[in-house]
Amino acid sequence: MNDMSMEQPSNEKLQSLKTLTATVYLCQILTFMLAGLPLLLGVAINFYKKNDVQGTWLESHFDWQIKTTWIALAGFAVAGLTFAMGLGVFILAIVLVWMIYRIAVGWYALTDGKAIDNRIN
Repeated sequence: MNDMSMEQPSNEKLQSLKTLTATVYLCQILTFMLAGLPLLLGVAINFYKKNDVQGTWLESHFDWQIKTTWIALAGFAVAGLTFAMGLGVFILAIVLVWMIYRIAVGWYALTDGKAIDNRIN
């Protein structure tokens, strides 16, 4: 099957997927208040609906969100492992600031109806 035969979702379906993408950003924000569970819920949504956004501008947001989750989880793990050495708090601060940046960039692009620019991915 070539790219020309791939059917684009209807405007209604695309709007529904945009709302779902916003929900994942909300899950990432809730991670700051409720620890890691919302982050994991968000990435589960990404993987469950990834095929639905394939070939749309929202695909870049899903990729962005998935990458944000995995790197954040790795950062949290490293922070946890280095807390006893006194480094953990600094690593955690860096990860949290990085997450805020990623969520903000993604949210602004989503509300503008734009894909995530591959140069910043």
